[in-house]
Amino acid sequence: MINLETPKKFRTFVDQANQVADNFLRANSRKYDLAEHSYPKELDLLASLIDGMSDSGQGQGAGAAGVRRDEDEAGKGKVKNGTNMSSVLSVIEMCWGDVGLLLSMPRQGLGNSAIASVATDEQLERFKGTWAAMAITEPSFGSDSAAITTTAVKDGDHYILNGEKIYVTSGERADTVVVWATLDKSLGRAAIKSFVVPKSLPGIRVERLEHKLGIRASDTAVILLENCRVPAENLLGSAEVDVKQGFAGAMATFDNTRPLVAGMAVGLARAALEEVRSLLDAAGVEIDYDRPAQSQSYAAATFIAMEADWEAALLLTLEAAWLADNRKPNSMEASMSKAKAGRVGNDITLRCVELAGTLGYSETSFLEKWSRDSKILDIFEGTQQIQQLIIARRLLNLSSSQLK
Repeated sequence: MINLETPKKFRTFVDQANQVADNFLRANSRKYDLAEHSYPKELDLLASLIDGMSDSGQGQGAGAAGVRRDEDEAGKGKVKNGTNMSSVLSVIEMCWGDVGLLLSMPRQGLGNSAIASVATDEQLERFKGTWAAMAITEPSFGSDSAAITTTAVKDGDHYILNGEKIYVTSGERADTVVVWATLDKSLGRAAIKSFVVPKSLPGIRVERLEHKLGIRASDTAVILLENCRVPAENLLGSAEVDVKQGFAGAMATFDNTRPLVAGMAVGLARAALEEVRSLLDAAGVEIDYDRPAQSQSYAAATFIAMEADWEAALLLTLEAAWLADNRKPNSMEASMSKAKAGRVGNDITLRCVELAGTLGYSETSFLEKWSRDSKILDIFEGTQQIQQLIIARRLLNLSSSQLK
């Protein structure tokens, strides 16, 4: 049975994450929103602290976690709350502080989650300590990962990679980039693999940084690969092309990262709700949970509806993480949490700006910033439309070719 209360063993950890979010992230939130592309040096100390906690076993998933269902099953049958749950809880608290700064955390990139999910045990040890960005999107496509045109051609004990990747989070600051490429275009999505590409290698370069609406503290890069020779041992997982399996191995990454992005939206929306609740209280607006919403003021009724939506997003996100920790399939639930939380994050932050009036639109409050930051959470790791398509396929038991 799934219990979605915060596990007792994580409560102290969650409180600590909230304090970090308040004292490190929110305290520097406006500074790095205004100073786009400047590296947040304040994060170095925090990253070292998290690394130390993880090395000592006290981190409780503070770092990037992965969905691995081939691990030791000695505890099979027991309910677990492990690194996926603790990572989501941590992300919720940290994004209550600032989304862009969380995405700027050294060694906590989405590429690290890809490595954690797909890498072999040997690769996990070899890439330990790296800061990995993840490069999927290309100029010719957005959320359709199967449309990848970046190529990886085998040449002895290396692969030669050629292609262009856009919207790479932490693309400039990260040490390595997890690049998705195809081994053979004629074999379709089954030939898509992911490679760990150190940025020190010849043939990979950052072409430019993007100026963005939100998450301005985070660097978002365009990366070019021109005859970049990558050691064959840096291909994550198996090099075999299994036409029956498709690219399920590479896509397993999303079973972990989508609940994390959902957690980002949940944390950000909670921050906006708390801010507006404080403003409504100060304005004398009464919110009564014992009375029907339609019999209360517009502001009170709107707030109650937003809270209900937020609660639903939170529960879906925790469910997806719980399933991953207990080695259960969670692909549909991961997409459900991402779809719900991404949309809720947008709706809540924009409504909070409206409820706050002129204060919500000015830099006096974080509300305008949170509304800008929230938009990307409904887009990256698969847009709202892509998530709904995945959910429909799972519910109807149809393949991608049957339901497009």
